[in-house]
Amino acid sequence: MSRLTTGDAELDAILGGGLPEGSLIVLAGAPGSGKTILAQQICFANATDERKAIYYTTWSEPHDKLVRHLDPFAFFDRDGLGERVQFVHLADLVGQNGTSLEAVAAEILRKAFEAKRSVIVIDSSKALHDVVDAAQLRRVIYDLASKVAHSKAVLMFVGEYGPAETRSEPEFAVADGIVMLENEAHGPIDRRWLRVLKMRGSEIAPGQHSFRISGDGFEVYPRLETTVPDRYVPLEGRASVGVPGMDALLGGGIPCGDSALVLGPSGVGKTLLALHFVAAGLEQGERCLYLSFQETAEDLLEKAAAVGWDWRALLGDRLIVRHVPPVEVDLDQVAALVRVELATHDVKRVVVDSLAELAFAARETERLPGYVWALGGFVRGAGGTTLFTNEMAALGRTADVGGLSFLFNDVVFLRYVEVESELRRALNVLKMRRSGHEQGVVEYTIGPSGISIAGPIRGLSGVLGWSALRSDKTAEP
Repeated sequence: MSRLTTGDAELDAILGGGLPEGSLIVLAGAPGSGKTILAQQICFANATDERKAIYYTTWSEPHDKLVRHLDPFAFFDRDGLGERVQFVHLADLVGQNGTSLEAVAAEILRKAFEAKRSVIVIDSSKALHDVVDAAQLRRVIYDLASKVAHSKAVLMFVGEYGPAETRSEPEFAVADGIVMLENEAHGPIDRRWLRVLKMRGSEIAPGQHSFRISGDGFEVYPRLETTVPDRYVPLEGRASVGVPGMDALLGGGIPCGDSALVLGPSGVGKTLLALHFVAAGLEQGERCLYLSFQETAEDLLEKAAAVGWDWRALLGDRLIVRHVPPVEVDLDQVAALVRVELATHDVKRVVVDSLAELAFAARETERLPGYVWALGGFVRGAGGTTLFTNEMAALGRTADVGGLSFLFNDVVFLRYVEVESELRRALNVLKMRRSGHEQGVVEYTIGPSGISIAGPIRGLSGVLGWSALRSDKTAEP
């Protein structure tokens, strides 16, 4: 089946490869959701001297105003306006000497075959409901769609339809494809969503997909859960965490391809451990991606320099740092960033620091488990190993492991323990799915060279709570 592009490769993929030639597509959504911009982008992406696009307007904004609004976009070609992309005011045709909608449809068909159109748009198609009754409109739409199909043009209806109308209005029953656009309040910011409700003969990517409108036009970010590779080649070997003595606690390091979680309260050393993980990769010549939602690249470089790692010469080459401010976090845009880096570079280690900030900023906690699983799976499919960090409020308790530990192959818990009125740092390896691991509580310190393993804490009880109490028996330190 031949298809037309939407002008955005990611949207084409969501649609199963683009818009099928000869199909009737309805772009639905509230005013301001981006329907007209997307329809225009599709026109300019497909219009040629041989197969022109024609854009019919009804009672929408005047053509000169429409052109002014399109002028800032990169896809807009002023030289092609009128030559390859034509604008026609459909309301004028309907009102000429009592011309019926059937006669207008016949005129559209004549132009479709006469000039071999690539795209035919009617914006807004919903205005046609004010001209004829529903029964007549359905007959006209069916006749128009079936005949345009023979010209191999894509017929596109653009209208201010809500979800309920997609289930009741006649154009949706006839349509081969329905794309719903939404612009909704999402916490303190707005989010734009796109959902393909229907696309005959296509294997679409289901669910909501984030998009934004930039100077380039529509930029769509497919829902990560729909893009995870179905299969991957199991990886051999272990990825060192870079802390002397800690690999042994993990049974030899993190198995390559795993998704590992480092969990703990603020200030306990999660980011520092993530930097050790990156340092170990860089020493082995691996390319590393560090995704941060709180600290900038400069902040991370300074932290690394404080414990003896000078990475400035590696930044942008073997070390890629992407800082996404929490107020700008969108789950699918973050996923797209990771996918681009994995496709562009041979990334072997990925750090996501941290999940808590990602979940809070994105305000999509109900989606987070599936998203995190998919993100780890995508990195694994690209041959990489992922280290996630996650913030927790409790200083010492293990009862709260963030509610996400089942998603990870390996979980390391960093904590504070109180020993004889002294606050110390300790770690537990809570889970290693593919190997044995240290079962005890191990003390570590943070010094000029980063994290150092001090050894197991023995002769204590109560370490699962706030305090660590020394037993009655004298124990070795």
